[in-house]
This record gives sequence, structure tokens and C-alpha cells, in this order.
Amino acid sequence: MGGNHDAHHEDFQLKDTNPLLGEQWPKGAAGPARPAVGGGIAGWLGMDKPSSTYDLVEQMFFLYVRVVKAKDLPPNPITGAPMDPYVEVKLGNYKGTTKHRANPEWDQVFAFSKSRVQSNALEVYLKDRDMLGRDDYVGRVVFDLGEVPTRVPPDSPLAPQWYRLEERRGDGGYKVRGELMLAVWIGTQADEAFPEAWHSDAATVRGEGVASVRSKAYVSPKLWYLRVNIIEAQDVQPQSRGRAPEVFVKAQLGNQILKTSVVPAATLNPRWNEDLLFVVAEPFEEQLVMTVEDRVSPRKDDLLGRVQLPLTLFEKRLDHRPFVQSRWFDLEKFGIGGAIEGETRRELRFASRVHVRACLEGAYHVMDESTMYISDTRPTARQLWKPPVGVLEVGILSATGLQPMKKLEGRGSTDAYCVAKYGQKWVRTRTMIGTFSPTWNEQYTWEVFDPSTVITIGVFDNCHLGGGNGNNGGGGAGGGGGPPARDARIGKIRIRLSTLETDRVYTHAYPLILLTPSGVKKMGELRLAVRFTCLSMMNMVHLYTQPLLPKMHYLHPFTVTQLDALRYQAMGIVAARLGRAEPPLRREVVEYMLDVESHMWSMRRSKANFFRAVSLFSGAAAAARWFADVCHWKNVATTALVHVLLLILICYPELILPTVFLYMFMIGLWNYRRRPRHPPHMDTKMSWAEAVHPDELDEEFDTFPTSRQQDVVYMRYDRLRSVAGRIQTVVGDMATQGERLQSLLSWRDPRASCLFVFFCLIAAVVLYVTPFRVVALVAGLFLLRHPRFRTKLPAVPSNFFRRLPSRADSML
Repeated sequence: MGGNHDAHHEDFQLKDTNPLLGEQWPKGAAGPARPAVGGGIAGWLGMDKPSSTYDLVEQMFFLYVRVVKAKDLPPNPITGAPMDPYVEVKLGNYKGTTKHRANPEWDQVFAFSKSRVQSNALEVYLKDRDMLGRDDYVGRVVFDLGEVPTRVPPDSPLAPQWYRLEERRGDGGYKVRGELMLAVWIGTQADEAFPEAWHSDAATVRGEGVASVRSKAYVSPKLWYLRVNIIEAQDVQPQSRGRAPEVFVKAQLGNQILKTSVVPAATLNPRWNEDLLFVVAEPFEEQLVMTVEDRVSPRKDDLLGRVQLPLTLFEKRLDHRPFVQSRWFDLEKFGIGGAIEGETRRELRFASRVHVRACLEGAYHVMDESTMYISDTRPTARQLWKPPVGVLEVGILSATGLQPMKKLEGRGSTDAYCVAKYGQKWVRTRTMIGTFSPTWNEQYTWEVFDPSTVITIGVFDNCHLGGGNGNNGGGGAGGGGGPPARDARIGKIRIRLSTLETDRVYTHAYPLILLTPSGVKKMGELRLAVRFTCLSMMNMVHLYTQPLLPKMHYLHPFTVTQLDALRYQAMGIVAARLGRAEPPLRREVVEYMLDVESHMWSMRRSKANFFRAVSLFSGAAAAARWFADVCHWKNVATTALVHVLLLILICYPELILPTVFLYMFMIGLWNYRRRPRHPPHMDTKMSWAEAVHPDELDEEFDTFPTSRQQDVVYMRYDRLRSVAGRIQTVVGDMATQGERLQSLLSWRDPRASCLFVFFCLIAAVVLYVTPFRVVALVAGLFLLRHPRFRTKLPAVPSNFFRRLPSRADSML
């Protein structure tokens, strides 16, 4: 992985594209030229293109067929029983069928892509399902594409009409066999029927897999923090007499379990006053279960009492000021012979009580994603939301050069779809079947409440298409035994909205970069069109003066440990709820989009962050080197100019701050010419992914707990100790310098503190009687003195500081 970094880096670059977007096409009030009914094959296959609200994507044309219902159908000619009819819609080699319905009402839409049209005639057949497996032909309706009207939103939907079903007779005539209600029109992907339609691009998908190929929008569940303050308990009696109970409270909400500390006191009224924090989602389907237990031994806890509370009991708090009333709850108490979990209760004794103060916190933002890539900062309570400051529009155009993700009939295949996540809204494009260059051309819109947020867009391979698609060995829907199939990752990108100029359309091809156990790999390129529109510049500027998160995060903050645990629980709830949608947004997709594994240890990330920290100080180091060159007279002209500037600032000290700000203003203007012209993208070099060691990659992709052999774990543990030792040394050196600074006046070294105190007294007297200009001039000339007046030995202040004691002497 170490060779040819430049070629790899060049391959991972962002590329400008010049797609023919909707807003660039010729528009006219009357639309394209149309015959009679307005449309036809000229508007579909010709050069004229209608206008559309989809102005960030390339227009795609589809022939839509809505099959509504049938009437006056004849009975089965053999059995005389009513028909079990279904409809078959055929255009060239592509055909779609409705379900069998005894009541002939379907209301189903079929969409045939222009790029795959193979005929100028549309045929709609109605057939009768035969119990013997032979379907009988009833009748058909034929449409000439040259007579099909064109519809572009916001035009009203086309009204369906009744068409006679005709059957050709042997004498060349036609026999009417009932009527079929249809609507046939030509439209684009902006049509309302597009998301739910059956598509000819996915004609090979059958059964339950049809739902998984359609585009969908999802909404994350509304999350709340539940704060449960366990105050005390009353009349707690242990099951075993003669011993002081060691009582604690365990609270469980779904799979979240939290415990208070153990109170080892000889009292039947233990007191805790501890906060337990949970994440809950609307609608509140689960209940809070609190149990009072006695720690009998390290491995045994006796259940003393239990209470089950619905979440609707708790009030919603919208600020830190309102006082939440505490309440007493009676416990179902279990004694000897009483109920044990999983058994039938035979005896219910007099219950003790627990004192609780609980509320649903609406003034916090429940974080279900990393703060670094946060896409929403609003508090839970809608009453606290501010108006939006902008609109984000994203056109997901296409992808190129995708890699084969699964084997299909001896060759590689990829069924790709995109997922975009911003705020509470998730969107999923339709799945493009069996192509390495899918074309979606779908446009989505989000309200923006804070520009300092990130939209994440991921590309995945659909492994749940039903039978006959080779879904990774048939483990998906319609597959056989074995583990269920998982939608494979192809790559993802992030775009921070604050890096976008307002009202500008960004059209770029983003590299899809995936880190695999074998190394970093480019999986293809994703073409997007992005536009960020500002609604209120004043509100947006005002946001830059406000904290990123709601005020409650700063007035009553959570600990780092609490935030990590709550974020993990929130991600689990979001994944579970979105997995219950139809079609489901699967857990592996949600976890990848939310960066669930970002908290795991990685040698690669540690190196990347270390070099990020090093590069952060490179500018300061360069400035220090420049100043050292000036002080050592490496360039006489530059040193002379610095002397002149020093004299001017000493003579006119009121110019110091204006000069500094003017200098930064000039630097800002100078850098404006070199400002970034495109959004940032995944950087493999900065991520330390190009030169990562294979064993470090294997460690990063290892399970938790580890599944590797013992000797490998030993080696990695030793390596981790080595790296952690260097980090420990650096952190210790930083702490040592701070402790030395504190020891100047702490008299830990009496002689050093005495010298420093008397130096401060002398310096105060000298500075009091000497004008500040003289002191500054002398100090400046001393720093800029000629090298012949310098020595290579360390300076006296440096020697004095290094001799000061630190607390490192007290370390074991």
C-alpha cells in the first residue's frame, strides 16, 4: 500500500462536471410542440423538452400507465365462474403485471423509461388466471405513442378513461369483452406517480423485492431525553432478617438499563438523589420499569419491589427553570414465596414506596450522530424551534465506475441506490438494477436551520431484491437459509453547508472511497448537483453569534460518558424505528450513515489525528522560524524593516492594535483569490488511508470483543502500549510545564520562589519609573541583536524555568 501515492491521490480528487440540468434546458409557457391532445412521441423522443420544477437534475422521460379497474367482464367460458383477472402492460420487450384480484380494482402505475423503449405501440392486456396454470386472454387495448399526451407538474393529474377491451375474432372482426379504466401519459421523474410506480428498469425484480427498489422518504423518530431522579425509598425490608440491606434502584426502559449506587446503611429508608438518563422516542410505546434490589453478594441481588410506569405520566420540561414536582410510587413488593422474574406471583405483601422526580427534557437536542458531522441542532420541543434560514436542494444525478458487489450468474453485478440524511429527514433513491453506471436524477429538498451542519450521502448495493438475483448467496428476501443478507457499502460523502456559497449550483463528481480490510479503494464516482439558498441573511449572520447547541447543553451539561452512552442508545432507537418502515431502511445502512463505529480505536485514525495536530502548529512554527531568521540577521533588509516597524510602534503605541487588524485584513483579502472553489471531500492522504499497514487495517476491522488469535492480540497489545506510552510522555510533558509555571509562587522550591518574588519586586519598581516605550524599545532591540552578541547557551529565563519542580516527582 505504500507505493504510487501520487497516482492514488490524483484518482481520489473531486472533479467538476457540466451536466445538462433542468434549468439550462429551453423553457416555454406552452411547453414542447404537441399535436391535438398535446404531446406525443415528438415530445418524448424528440429534442423538445418541457419545463419542470426539477431544475437540479437531468430530465428523464417515462411513459406512465395507470391501471385503475375493469367492469362488465364476461364469466369464464368453461366453468362459468367469475374471472380472476389481472392486467399485463407491455411495451416492446418490457412488461409489467398487476396482482390477481377477484374484485377487478388495481389502481397501479407502470413507468417505462425512454432510454429502454423498443416499440411505438403500448399494449394493455387483461387476462384471466386459470387454476390449471394456463392464463386465458380476455382482451386488449392498444395505444400509439404518437397520440399519448405529455404532462409536467404542476399540471393536474391526467383523468383516467374507460377503454373497451377488444378480442380479435377469426373472421377478422373484434369482439368487445368488457371495459378497462386507464390513464396513459408521458412525464418526467417530477411526476407524483414516479415514487410508487413499477419501473421497467427493475422489471426483473419480483415479489417482496419490488418495494425495496422504490424511492422513499423517511422521518427519524422524535427523540427525548428522559431524566429520572431517584430521590429515596421508604420502608425497604430485606428478605433475610438480621442484616443491613445494601439497596440500589435499577431502572429499565427497553434495552436501556441503569442503576444507582448501592447504599450500605442500616436504615430502611435509603436515599440516593441520583439522575438516570434515558433516550425515548415518540410514540411512547415502552414503559419505565424500576426495581428496588438488595445486593446480597457480588453475584446475587434480591428483588425487593417493582413498579412499572408509562412514559405519558411524566411532564415535558421546555426550560431549566420550571420545577418538576416529585412523586411517590408504591412498589409491588416480593417477599419469601413471592414473585420472581419469569415465575407466577403467589404472595403480594404490603408495598414500600420510592420517591422519584422524572421529566421529559424538551430543551436538549438528542444527538444520534457525531457532533463533528451533526446535521441538526434543534431542541426536541417544537415550540423552541427558530425559523429556517435557508433551503438545501440536492440533485442525485448518477454514478460512474461502480465496482461489482456480488456475483450473478458467473459475473459481477451491482444494484445501487443512494441514501441522503440531513436533520430528521432521510431519503432513499430507487435502486438501479444490474448497472455499474446508474442514473437516478432525483431531487430532494431540506429546510436548513443552521448552516454549520453536514449532509451525508451514502451509496449502497441492494441485496434484498427477492429470488433470482443472487443476493449474496440467497440470504436476503426470498433466499434460503444462512445469515440474512446485508446491503453492502459502496461509499459515502459529506458536505458541510457552511462551505457552500449561497444561490450557487455546485456540480461535481465525488469519489466514493471505501476502506476495506485490504486497503483503501475507490468504488466509483457520485455526481451531484447541490444548491444552498439563503432565506434570511440577517438570521444567518445572527446564528454565528449563537452557541451551536441549545442553551441547556451549556447550562446543565451532560458528562462525556453520559453523552457517549446516550448517543449510542439514540442511534439504536433510530435504526430500529427506520427498520420497521416499509420498505425498511436497514440497520447496516443507518449505522454506516450515523458513523456508529467512529468511537472504536483505530491506529490509522490515531496517526491521522496526530499529523493533523502537527500540521495545526506548522503555521506557528513557520512564523517562529521567520522571526528567528530576523533575529539572527539572515536577511539584513528584512531585519532592517522590522527595526523600522518596531521604532514606529514604540513611538506611536496606539498604532499597535490597528496595525495588527489591518495586517489580518490584508491577509484575508490576499487569500480571497485562492479561496476553495468546491466543497471539501474525503481526503485519503489526510486520513492516513493510503500508507496504512495491513495489520493495522485488520485490527480496525476486527470485531469487538476481538476474534483474532492469542499471539496476534498480544502483538497488538504491545504495539498499543508503545503508542500509548509516547502519548503518555507528551501529555506528561505538557502537564510538567504547567506545574512548573504554578510552582513559581507556590514555594515548593523556596529558593526559586524567593528569587522570583524579589525579581518581580525589582521589575515592578523599574517598570514604574521607566517609560513603557523605553522598556519596549530595549526589549525589542535585545531580541533583534546581532549574532555576534549572541551565545549558543540557553537563556537565563529558560534555565531558571527548567529548574523549577513539578509534581512528576510524586508519580509512582
